[in-house]
Amino acid sequence: MKTSIPLLIGTRYVRAKRRNHFISFISAVSMIGLILGVMVLIIVMSVMNGFDREMQTRVLGMVPHGTVSQPEGISDWPDLMNYLEASPDVVASAPYIESQGLLSKDSQTRGVLLYGIDPEFHANVSIVGEHFEQGSLELLQPGEFGIVMGDVLARMLGLEMGEPITLMVPEVSISLAGLTPRFKRFRLVGVFKVGAEMDTGLALIHISDAAKLLKKGNKVDGVRIKVADLFNAREVTWNLAINLPGRYFVSDWTRTQGNLYKAIQMEKRMIALLLVMIVAVAAFNIVSSLVMLVQDKQGDIAILRTMGATPGQVMGIFIVQGSMIGIIGVLVGTLLGIAGALSVAEIVSFIESIFNVKVLDGSVYFINYFPSELHWNDVAWITGISLCLSLLATLYPSYRASRVSPAEALRYE
Repeated sequence: MKTSIPLLIGTRYVRAKRRNHFISFISAVSMIGLILGVMVLIIVMSVMNGFDREMQTRVLGMVPHGTVSQPEGISDWPDLMNYLEASPDVVASAPYIESQGLLSKDSQTRGVLLYGIDPEFHANVSIVGEHFEQGSLELLQPGEFGIVMGDVLARMLGLEMGEPITLMVPEVSISLAGLTPRFKRFRLVGVFKVGAEMDTGLALIHISDAAKLLKKGNKVDGVRIKVADLFNAREVTWNLAINLPGRYFVSDWTRTQGNLYKAIQMEKRMIALLLVMIVAVAAFNIVSSLVMLVQDKQGDIAILRTMGATPGQVMGIFIVQGSMIGIIGVLVGTLLGIAGALSVAEIVSFIESIFNVKVLDGSVYFINYFPSELHWNDVAWITGISLCLSLLATLYPSYRASRVSPAEALRYE
Protein backbone atom coordinates (compact mmCIF):
# COMPACT_ATOMS: atom_id res chain seq x y z
CA MET A 1 0.00 0.00 0.00
CA LYS A 2 2.85 2.38 0.82
CA THR A 3 4.25 2.10 -2.69
CA SER A 4 1.01 3.49 -4.13
CA ILE A 5 0.90 6.60 -1.92
CA PRO A 6 2.99 8.83 -4.25
CA LEU A 7 0.90 7.76 -7.25
CA LEU A 8 -2.44 8.25 -5.51
CA ILE A 9 -1.63 11.64 -4.00
CA GLY A 10 0.32 12.86 -7.05
CA THR A 11 -2.55 12.14 -9.44
CA ARG A 12 -4.97 13.64 -6.90
CA TYR A 13 -3.00 16.90 -6.96
CA VAL A 14 -3.17 16.94 -10.75
CA ARG A 15 -6.96 16.57 -10.77
CA ALA A 16 -7.65 18.90 -7.86
CA LYS A 17 -8.69 22.53 -8.33
CA ARG A 18 -5.94 24.56 -6.75
CA ARG A 19 -6.54 27.52 -4.50
CA ASN A 20 -3.66 29.34 -6.15
CA HIS A 21 -4.87 29.89 -9.71
CA PHE A 22 -1.51 31.30 -10.72
CA ILE A 23 0.11 27.90 -10.14
CA SER A 24 -2.62 26.27 -12.23
CA PHE A 25 -1.94 28.79 -14.97
CA ILE A 26 1.81 28.06 -14.96
CA SER A 27 1.13 24.32 -15.12
CA ALA A 28 -1.25 24.83 -18.04
CA VAL A 29 1.32 26.98 -19.83
CA SER A 30 3.95 24.26 -19.27
CA MET A 31 1.67 21.61 -20.76
CA ILE A 32 0.66 23.78 -23.73
CA GLY A 33 4.31 24.62 -24.36
CA LEU A 34 5.20 20.91 -24.44
CA ILE A 35 2.27 20.16 -26.76
CA LEU A 36 3.23 22.90 -29.21
CA GLY A 37 6.96 22.17 -29.04
CA VAL A 38 6.61 18.43 -29.67
CA MET A 39 3.96 18.94 -32.35
CA VAL A 40 5.96 21.54 -34.28
CA LEU A 41 9.17 19.52 -33.97
CA ILE A 42 7.55 16.40 -35.47
CA ILE A 43 5.93 18.38 -38.30
CA VAL A 44 9.08 20.32 -39.16
CA MET A 45 11.25 17.20 -39.11
CA SER A 46 8.75 15.46 -41.40
CA VAL A 47 8.82 18.40 -43.82
CA MET A 48 12.62 18.40 -43.85
CA ASN A 49 12.55 14.65 -44.50
CA GLY A 50 10.18 15.38 -47.37
CA PHE A 51 12.60 17.91 -48.85
CA ASP A 52 15.38 15.37 -48.47
CA ARG A 53 13.30 12.73 -50.28
CA GLU A 54 12.30 15.07 -53.10
CA MET A 55 15.89 16.16 -53.50
CA GLN A 56 16.96 12.56 -53.98
CA THR A 57 14.07 11.28 -56.10
CA ARG A 58 13.10 14.27 -58.22
CA VAL A 59 16.00 16.68 -58.54
CA LEU A 60 18.70 14.02 -58.43
CA GLY A 61 16.49 11.80 -60.57
CA MET A 62 16.66 14.42 -63.32
CA VAL A 63 20.28 15.55 -63.12
CA PRO A 64 23.12 13.17 -63.99
CA HIS A 65 24.52 11.16 -61.11
CA GLY A 66 27.82 11.36 -62.95
CA THR A 67 29.19 12.33 -66.38
CA VAL A 68 32.23 11.39 -68.43
CA SER A 69 33.02 13.85 -71.23
CA GLN A 70 35.67 15.28 -73.56
CA PRO A 71 35.85 18.92 -74.73
CA GLU A 72 36.30 17.89 -78.37
CA GLY A 73 33.50 15.31 -78.17
CA ILE A 74 33.40 11.52 -78.01
CA SER A 75 32.98 9.51 -81.20
CA ASP A 76 33.33 6.00 -79.73
CA TRP A 77 30.60 6.57 -77.17
CA PRO A 78 28.99 3.10 -77.62
CA ASP A 79 32.24 1.49 -76.45
CA LEU A 80 32.44 3.96 -73.57
CA MET A 81 28.89 3.05 -72.53
CA ASN A 82 29.74 -0.65 -72.58
CA TYR A 83 32.79 0.00 -70.38
CA LEU A 84 30.84 2.09 -67.89
CA GLU A 85 27.93 -0.33 -67.64
CA ALA A 86 30.33 -3.21 -67.00
CA SER A 87 30.87 -1.75 -63.52
CA PRO A 88 28.57 -3.29 -60.87
CA ASP A 89 28.12 0.19 -59.37
CA VAL A 90 26.58 1.60 -62.58
CA VAL A 91 22.89 0.95 -63.24
CA ALA A 92 22.69 2.50 -66.73
CA SER A 93 24.30 5.06 -69.03
CA ALA A 94 23.18 7.33 -71.86
CA PRO A 95 24.89 9.66 -74.37
CA TYR A 96 24.08 13.36 -74.41
CA ILE A 97 24.78 16.62 -76.18
CA GLU A 98 24.46 19.71 -74.02
CA SER A 99 24.11 23.35 -74.98
CA GLN A 100 22.44 26.61 -74.06
CA GLY A 101 19.58 27.84 -76.19
CA LEU A 102 16.96 30.53 -76.57
CA LEU A 103 13.36 29.60 -77.31
CA SER A 104 11.20 32.20 -79.01
CA LYS A 105 7.48 32.30 -79.84
CA ASP A 106 5.81 35.52 -80.89
CA SER A 107 7.00 38.09 -78.34
CA GLN A 108 8.00 35.54 -75.70
CA THR A 109 11.61 34.39 -75.32
CA ARG A 110 13.15 32.10 -72.70
CA GLY A 111 16.65 30.83 -72.14
CA VAL A 112 16.91 27.05 -71.68
CA LEU A 113 19.37 24.29 -70.99
CA LEU A 114 19.20 22.22 -74.17
CA TYR A 115 19.81 18.49 -73.94
CA GLY A 116 20.20 16.23 -76.94
CA ILE A 117 19.22 12.71 -75.85
CA ASP A 118 18.54 9.24 -77.18
CA PRO A 119 15.05 8.43 -75.78
CA GLU A 120 15.81 4.71 -75.55
CA PHE A 121 18.87 5.21 -73.33
CA HIS A 122 17.72 8.34 -71.52
CA ALA A 123 14.70 6.63 -69.98
CA ASN A 124 17.11 4.40 -68.02
CA VAL A 125 19.03 7.27 -66.38
CA SER A 126 16.30 9.86 -65.77
CA ILE A 127 12.82 9.96 -64.25
CA VAL A 128 11.52 12.45 -66.83
CA GLY A 129 9.77 9.72 -68.81
CA GLU A 130 7.56 8.95 -65.80
CA HIS A 131 6.26 12.51 -65.45
CA PHE A 132 4.81 13.45 -68.83
CA GLU A 133 1.52 15.34 -68.83
CA GLN A 134 1.29 15.27 -72.63
CA GLY A 135 3.24 13.32 -75.23
CA SER A 136 6.23 11.13 -74.39
CA LEU A 137 9.97 10.75 -74.92
CA GLU A 138 9.32 8.23 -77.70
CA LEU A 139 7.85 11.03 -79.85
CA LEU A 140 11.37 12.47 -80.20
CA GLN A 141 12.28 10.96 -83.56
CA PRO A 142 15.48 11.67 -85.51
CA GLY A 143 15.06 14.19 -88.32
CA GLU A 144 11.61 15.39 -87.19
CA PHE A 145 12.99 18.14 -84.92
CA GLY A 146 10.58 17.58 -82.07
CA ILE A 147 11.13 19.13 -78.65
CA VAL A 148 9.83 18.39 -75.13
CA MET A 149 9.92 20.80 -72.19
CA GLY A 150 8.57 21.42 -68.70
CA ASP A 151 4.98 22.52 -68.22
CA VAL A 152 5.99 25.83 -66.61
CA LEU A 153 8.24 26.71 -69.55
CA ALA A 154 5.50 25.78 -72.04
CA ARG A 155 3.01 28.03 -70.21
CA MET A 156 5.50 30.90 -70.12
CA LEU A 157 5.87 30.67 -73.88
CA GLY A 158 2.14 30.17 -74.47
CA LEU A 159 2.94 26.97 -76.36
CA GLU A 160 0.46 24.18 -77.07
CA MET A 161 1.12 20.62 -78.20
CA GLY A 162 2.08 20.39 -81.87
CA GLU A 163 2.83 24.11 -82.22
CA PRO A 164 6.13 25.26 -83.74
CA ILE A 165 8.73 27.22 -81.82
CA THR A 166 12.04 28.78 -82.82
CA LEU A 167 15.23 27.64 -81.15
CA MET A 168 18.38 29.74 -81.33
CA VAL A 169 21.71 28.17 -80.33
CA PRO A 170 25.10 29.86 -79.75
CA GLU A 171 26.54 28.48 -82.99
CA VAL A 172 27.22 31.22 -85.52
CA SER A 173 26.90 30.90 -89.27
CA ILE A 174 28.96 32.97 -91.70
CA SER A 175 26.95 34.56 -94.50
CA LEU A 176 26.97 37.65 -96.68
CA ALA A 177 25.29 39.48 -93.81
CA GLY A 178 28.15 38.54 -91.47
CA LEU A 179 28.00 36.35 -88.38
CA THR A 180 24.48 35.25 -87.48
CA PRO A 181 23.29 32.86 -84.77
CA ARG A 182 21.78 29.56 -85.87
CA PHE A 183 17.99 29.24 -85.80
CA LYS A 184 15.84 26.17 -86.22
CA ARG A 185 12.11 25.56 -86.04
CA PHE A 186 11.04 22.78 -83.68
CA ARG A 187 7.63 21.32 -82.86
CA LEU A 188 6.42 20.65 -79.32
CA VAL A 189 5.80 16.90 -78.93
CA GLY A 190 5.80 16.50 -75.16
CA VAL A 191 5.31 18.33 -71.85
CA PHE A 192 6.60 16.97 -68.55
CA LYS A 193 6.00 18.05 -64.97
CA VAL A 194 8.56 16.95 -62.40
CA GLY A 195 7.62 19.58 -59.84
CA ALA A 196 11.16 20.96 -59.70
CA GLU A 197 13.13 23.84 -61.21
CA MET A 198 13.74 21.74 -64.34
CA ASP A 199 10.13 22.47 -65.32
CA THR A 200 11.13 26.08 -66.00
CA GLY A 201 14.40 25.80 -67.91
CA LEU A 202 15.01 22.37 -69.47
CA ALA A 203 14.29 21.35 -73.07
CA LEU A 204 15.02 17.96 -74.65
CA ILE A 205 15.55 17.15 -78.34
CA HIS A 206 16.73 14.04 -80.15
CA ILE A 207 20.49 13.56 -80.05
CA SER A 208 20.76 13.29 -83.85
CA ASP A 209 18.88 16.59 -84.28
CA ALA A 210 21.20 18.21 -81.71
CA ALA A 211 24.25 16.86 -83.57
CA LYS A 212 22.99 18.36 -86.84
CA LEU A 213 22.10 21.68 -85.24
CA LEU A 214 25.42 22.00 -83.42
CA LYS A 215 27.51 20.35 -86.16
CA LYS A 216 28.73 17.55 -83.96
CA GLY A 217 28.81 14.91 -86.68
CA ASN A 218 28.82 11.46 -85.04
CA LYS A 219 30.20 12.79 -81.75
CA VAL A 220 28.49 13.41 -78.43
CA ASP A 221 29.55 15.71 -75.61
CA GLY A 222 29.66 12.89 -73.09
CA VAL A 223 27.95 9.96 -71.38
CA ARG A 224 25.91 10.31 -68.19
CA ILE A 225 25.56 7.46 -65.73
CA LYS A 226 23.12 6.38 -63.07
CA VAL A 227 24.74 4.73 -60.06
CA ALA A 228 23.30 2.22 -57.62
CA ASP A 229 24.32 4.22 -54.53
CA LEU A 230 23.57 7.90 -54.99
CA PHE A 231 25.95 8.97 -52.23
CA ASN A 232 28.80 6.99 -53.74
CA ALA A 233 28.52 8.70 -57.14
CA ARG A 234 31.68 10.75 -56.83
CA GLU A 235 33.92 7.82 -55.95
CA VAL A 236 32.38 5.58 -58.64
CA THR A 237 32.75 8.21 -61.36
CA TRP A 238 36.36 8.96 -60.51
CA ASN A 239 37.34 5.29 -60.30
CA LEU A 240 35.82 4.64 -63.72
CA ALA A 241 37.61 7.60 -65.31
CA ILE A 242 41.02 6.62 -63.90
CA ASN A 243 41.12 3.45 -65.97
CA LEU A 244 39.98 5.11 -69.21
CA PRO A 245 42.60 5.63 -71.93
CA GLY A 246 42.97 9.25 -73.03
CA ARG A 247 41.91 12.48 -71.38
CA TYR A 248 38.40 12.63 -69.94
CA PHE A 249 36.58 15.10 -67.71
CA VAL A 250 34.33 13.72 -65.00
CA SER A 251 31.68 15.34 -62.87
CA ASP A 252 28.96 14.21 -60.49
CA TRP A 253 25.85 15.54 -58.80
CA THR A 254 27.75 16.73 -55.72
CA ARG A 255 29.31 19.45 -57.89
CA THR A 256 26.06 20.66 -59.42
CA GLN A 257 23.55 20.04 -56.60
CA GLY A 258 25.77 19.19 -53.63
CA ASN A 259 25.57 22.60 -51.96
CA LEU A 260 21.78 22.49 -52.05
CA TYR A 261 21.70 19.02 -50.53
CA LYS A 262 24.20 20.00 -47.81
CA ALA A 263 22.15 23.11 -47.06
CA ILE A 264 19.02 21.00 -46.55
CA GLN A 265 20.88 18.63 -44.22
CA MET A 266 22.34 21.52 -42.19
CA GLU A 267 18.98 23.27 -41.96
CA LYS A 268 17.40 20.02 -40.80
CA ARG A 269 19.92 19.65 -37.97
CA MET A 270 19.81 23.30 -36.92
CA ILE A 271 16.01 23.49 -36.94
CA ALA A 272 15.84 20.28 -34.90
CA LEU A 273 18.30 21.73 -32.36
CA LEU A 274 16.36 24.99 -32.05
CA LEU A 275 13.03 23.23 -31.62
CA VAL A 276 14.49 20.85 -29.02
CA MET A 277 15.55 23.96 -27.09
CA ILE A 278 11.95 25.20 -27.27
CA VAL A 279 10.77 21.86 -25.88
CA ALA A 280 13.40 22.17 -23.15
CA VAL A 281 12.12 25.63 -22.18
CA ALA A 282 8.57 24.29 -22.01
CA ALA A 283 9.71 21.28 -19.97
CA PHE A 284 11.57 23.41 -17.46
CA ASN A 285 8.50 25.56 -16.97
CA ILE A 286 7.43 22.54 -14.96
CA VAL A 287 10.21 23.45 -12.51
CA SER A 288 8.70 26.83 -11.72
CA SER A 289 5.17 25.45 -11.37
CA LEU A 290 6.32 22.66 -9.05
CA VAL A 291 8.49 24.97 -6.96
CA MET A 292 5.51 27.23 -6.35
CA LEU A 293 3.32 24.20 -5.69
CA VAL A 294 5.76 22.91 -3.09
CA GLN A 295 5.67 26.32 -1.43
CA ASP A 296 1.87 26.27 -1.53
CA LYS A 297 1.60 22.71 -0.19
CA GLN A 298 4.09 22.93 2.69
CA GLY A 299 1.32 22.41 5.23
CA ASP A 300 0.11 19.27 3.41
CA ILE A 301 3.69 18.01 3.21
CA ALA A 302 4.20 18.54 6.94
CA ILE A 303 0.98 16.66 7.76
CA LEU A 304 2.03 13.76 5.53
CA ARG A 305 5.42 13.65 7.23
CA THR A 306 3.85 13.59 10.70
CA MET A 307 1.58 10.75 9.54
CA GLY A 308 4.65 8.69 8.68
CA ALA A 309 5.36 9.53 5.04
CA THR A 310 9.05 9.21 4.23
CA PRO A 311 11.06 11.89 2.35
CA GLY A 312 11.22 9.49 -0.61
CA GLN A 313 7.43 9.21 -0.73
CA VAL A 314 7.02 12.99 -0.59
CA MET A 315 9.55 13.32 -3.37
CA GLY A 316 7.67 10.67 -5.37
CA ILE A 317 4.39 12.59 -5.01
CA PHE A 318 5.76 15.65 -6.79
CA ILE A 319 7.66 13.59 -9.34
CA VAL A 320 4.36 11.91 -10.24
CA GLN A 321 2.57 15.24 -10.49
CA GLY A 322 5.24 16.86 -12.68
CA SER A 323 5.59 13.73 -14.79
CA MET A 324 1.82 13.67 -15.40
CA ILE A 325 2.03 17.19 -16.82
CA GLY A 326 4.96 16.16 -19.03
CA ILE A 327 3.45 12.86 -20.17
CA ILE A 328 0.10 14.38 -21.08
CA GLY A 329 1.77 17.28 -22.90
CA VAL A 330 4.20 15.06 -24.82
CA LEU A 331 1.58 12.45 -25.80
CA VAL A 332 -0.94 15.05 -26.97
CA GLY A 333 1.82 16.89 -28.86
CA THR A 334 2.97 13.63 -30.46
CA LEU A 335 -0.54 12.77 -31.65
CA LEU A 336 -1.11 16.25 -33.04
CA GLY A 337 2.35 16.24 -34.64
CA ILE A 338 1.71 12.90 -36.38
CA ALA A 339 -1.65 14.13 -37.63
CA GLY A 340 -0.10 17.39 -38.84
CA ALA A 341 2.82 15.64 -40.55
CA LEU A 342 0.48 13.31 -42.45
CA SER A 343 -1.75 16.16 -43.64
CA VAL A 344 0.64 19.14 -43.93
CA ALA A 345 0.37 19.19 -47.75
CA GLU A 346 -3.44 19.47 -47.57
CA ILE A 347 -3.20 22.13 -44.85
CA VAL A 348 -0.79 24.24 -46.93
CA SER A 349 -2.97 23.82 -50.05
CA PHE A 350 -6.00 24.98 -48.05
CA ILE A 351 -4.11 28.04 -46.78
CA GLU A 352 -2.94 28.82 -50.34
CA SER A 353 -6.50 28.64 -51.65
CA ILE A 354 -7.89 30.80 -48.84
CA PHE A 355 -5.29 33.58 -49.02
CA ASN A 356 -4.45 33.20 -52.72
CA VAL A 357 -0.72 32.88 -52.07
CA LYS A 358 1.96 30.41 -53.17
CA VAL A 359 4.10 29.10 -50.31
CA LEU A 360 6.71 27.53 -52.61
CA ASP A 361 7.29 29.09 -56.01
CA GLY A 362 8.72 26.60 -58.52
CA SER A 363 10.70 29.36 -60.21
CA VAL A 364 12.51 30.09 -56.92
CA TYR A 365 12.67 26.75 -55.11
CA PHE A 366 13.59 23.37 -56.55
CA ILE A 367 10.03 22.12 -55.95
CA ASN A 368 6.68 23.91 -56.02
CA TYR A 369 4.76 21.97 -53.37
CA PHE A 370 5.11 21.16 -49.67
CA PRO A 371 6.55 17.66 -49.12
CA SER A 372 6.30 15.65 -45.92
CA GLU A 373 7.59 12.24 -44.91
CA LEU A 374 7.00 10.96 -41.39
CA HIS A 375 9.82 8.83 -39.96
CA TRP A 376 8.83 6.85 -36.88
CA ASN A 377 12.38 6.93 -35.56
CA ASP A 378 12.10 10.74 -35.50
CA VAL A 379 8.85 10.45 -33.54
CA ALA A 380 10.56 8.04 -31.13
CA TRP A 381 13.55 10.25 -30.34
CA ILE A 382 11.47 13.43 -30.14
CA THR A 383 9.05 11.76 -27.71
CA GLY A 384 11.86 10.16 -25.72
CA ILE A 385 13.88 13.37 -25.35
CA SER A 386 10.78 15.36 -24.40
CA LEU A 387 9.76 12.83 -21.75
CA CYS A 388 13.30 12.75 -20.33
CA LEU A 389 13.43 16.55 -20.13
CA SER A 390 10.04 16.58 -18.44
CA LEU A 391 11.17 13.99 -15.89
CA LEU A 392 14.44 15.80 -15.18
CA ALA A 393 12.51 19.01 -14.61
CA THR A 394 10.65 17.39 -11.71
CA LEU A 395 13.71 16.27 -9.73
CA TYR A 396 14.82 19.56 -8.13
CA PRO A 397 11.42 20.77 -6.86
CA SER A 398 10.58 17.23 -5.70
CA TYR A 399 13.85 17.08 -3.79
CA ARG A 400 13.04 20.42 -2.13
CA ALA A 401 9.65 19.05 -1.13
CA SER A 402 11.28 16.03 0.51
CA ARG A 403 13.51 18.35 2.58
CA VAL A 404 10.61 20.34 4.09
CA SER A 405 10.76 20.25 7.89
CA PRO A 406 7.33 19.50 9.45
CA ALA A 407 8.07 21.69 12.47
CA GLU A 408 9.04 24.69 10.34
CA ALA A 409 6.08 24.23 8.01
CA LEU A 410 3.53 23.99 10.84
CA ARG A 411 4.99 26.78 12.99
CA TYR A 412 2.74 29.46 11.56
CA GLU A 413 -0.26 27.27 10.70
